[in-house]
Amino acid sequence: MARADLLLDIVKAGAEGNQELFRKSLEALIAEERAKQHNVLADQLAAHLRINGSAVRPARILPESNGDRTAFAEVRPRRDLASLVLPAVVREACSELVEEHHRADLLRSHGLEPRHRVLLSGPPGNGKTTLAEALAFELSVPLYVVRYESIIGSYLGETAVRLAKLFAQVRTERCVLFFDEFDVVGKERGDVHETGEIKRVVSSLLLQVDQLPSHVVVVAATNHSELLDRAAWRRFQMRLPLPVPTKEQRVEWLKQFEARAGFSLGHSHANLAKTLGSISFAELELFALDVQRRYILALPDGDVRSIVSQRLKQWNARVKPKTETTRKPNG
Repeated sequence: MARADLLLDIVKAGAEGNQELFRKSLEALIAEERAKQHNVLADQLAAHLRINGSAVRPARILPESNGDRTAFAEVRPRRDLASLVLPAVVREACSELVEEHHRADLLRSHGLEPRHRVLLSGPPGNGKTTLAEALAFELSVPLYVVRYESIIGSYLGETAVRLAKLFAQVRTERCVLFFDEFDVVGKERGDVHETGEIKRVVSSLLLQVDQLPSHVVVVAATNHSELLDRAAWRRFQMRLPLPVPTKEQRVEWLKQFEARAGFSLGHSHANLAKTLGSISFAELELFALDVQRRYILALPDGDVRSIVSQRLKQWNARVKPKTETTRKPNG
């Protein structure tokens, strides 16, 4: 049965001629019906919902017959928050977000909505995408990853139109919408080197984000937070940093890896974390999986301790990326 508050809001909107309340209430109702797998009813309701003069299409978009690509890729979440090594403040904030959505009815009875706009920032390889997946897992909703190659167009106004279409497609479904490398479309509008087209795209993007209902959780990730438009920062109710892991976090990750892999690495976790140095979680996983491969290929006589020692020698001899220097504006 549909939520009573949504039905009341729809009736109220009809009586008062409040189009905005009608749209938001109907979007929420459609999202609930989709979550219950009542797709026929959801599609029938969506047929009566008008946004910018065009009917909303079902949220799960398939490639068109002319070969156009989808605006986003659907990822089935497999990781939960408990399986991630996170800074304490980030874990607490994410747990609060999940609780707000699970108890959204209580918040709404007091005239409040759960937070649903999250910005993740930090160097690459430290879990931004994985955290978005974990949030979707905890909320029991699909994860939609925006595909920029299908969004960014070469003609005037094309990108803004495609962005608007993307938001129209997802707003009637409970989901996590993930923008990786958000600075691609959320650049600072004051940058003198950017064109007027980029500025229009950013303005359109921020407006669309503002208008999304709370059952659509927007997670944006950026490696270059300094490039984001200042107004974009204000759109996000939660701004969470994911820095390079500390030694303690690397130790915790190694322990979790051993539990998943089913064998010991044969070295002290603390010494191994220290020897590997200040690296990202992605690099840490590369090292551990390398050890696991060699161990499996050496079975039944594989010596894990020797394999780890050999991998460490190769690891320390690897070609490392050059340290980026701070870029200075021209002129």
